[in-house]
Amino acid sequence: MRAVILSGGYIRDYEAVKKHIKQGDLIICADSGVHHAFKMGVIPHLVVGDMDSISEEDKKKVRDSMVRQLTFPREKDFTDTELALDIALKEGVKEAVLLAGLGDRPDHSLSNVFLMVSYKKKGMTLIMAGENWEMFLVDGRRKIRGKKGHILSLIPITPKVSGIKTSGLYYPLNDDTLFMGTSRGISNVFLEDEAVVEIKEGMLLAVKWTEESE
Repeated sequence: MRAVILSGGYIRDYEAVKKHIKQGDLIICADSGVHHAFKMGVIPHLVVGDMDSISEEDKKKVRDSMVRQLTFPREKDFTDTELALDIALKEGVKEAVLLAGLGDRPDHSLSNVFLMVSYKKKGMTLIMAGENWEMFLVDGRRKIRGKKGHILSLIPITPKVSGIKTSGLYYPLNDDTLFMGTSRGISNVFLEDEAVVEIKEGMLLAVKWTEESE
């Protein structure tokens, strides 16, 4: 089962992210993420959080639409986004897409990025996505679909990532090692419609980006 989690960060082009909504079996909004759902004409299955960021207008829409709500106290140990992911995990979700996970709170944005690591350990694959980008983890061998000219950045998210081999990219890596804090893996380029990234040890954060929304 695949879930779509809507957080409270940025979405500038709703049409561009609707493709992710259509692929979701379970749609969960983390607090004010419900505003994004309503802007796309989507009625979520569940709204989760302390409800401190939802407008009165959206609260009324939630009630009128009879959307299920799980309300938590404002003083809690987890963000609304993490609560939403926990519920998805308990529902048996194996893959989730997080939309609007980046915003004007850098602390929340970074926390959401690192949630990909913690939920991978729990058995869930988490992908973050926006209008023209996707962000995901690589910790073995992975084929990555793209288009010629698209950008793929590979960022070490563990202190050391060794045995990195790539194919289908302009700047090849052949049994290379990257260390956390280096920018060497930024802005590689697809030479064809598929690239392969393989590593022996560690974990990479992959960011696939194109200049235009698709």
